[in-house]
Amino acid sequence: MVNAAEAYRRQQIMTATPEALTLMLYNGCLKFITEGTEAMEKKDYEQANVSLQKAQNIISEFRVTLNMDYEISHQLMPLYNYCYDRLVEGNLKSDVAQLQEAKDIVTELRDAWAQAMKKARAEKKPQGTAAALSGAGYAG
Repeated sequence: MVNAAEAYRRQQIMTATPEALTLMLYNGCLKFITEGTEAMEKKDYEQANVSLQKAQNIISEFRVTLNMDYEISHQLMPLYNYCYDRLVEGNLKSDVAQLQEAKDIVTELRDAWAQAMKKARAEKKPQGTAAALSGAGYAG
């Protein structure tokens, strides 16, 4: 059963559009921040660190793949940098408030991305935002 679920998840990723992959990454980042926060609250600092580093890696990937040819990218980069800093500081200082701040930012970005995807589907043409965020094989 586990192998079937894993195969299904891999197939979803392999066939997803760049836009859908970005949404998956935002959701994964939120999942890891939540896991890290919960582990920190239980004083399981090792697990908190593992989860929060996964969230940090996703934010790092967003920063690396951001296409700076678009104006929106110049607005997103400082948000990604700030969010990354909150994750690192929250992790180092066991500060749940900083983790929540990062989570709030990622939630807003994810929700805006989902809205842009809906709008792009409705218009049936590429959106400037989606194109701006497309990077090396996926957006971020």
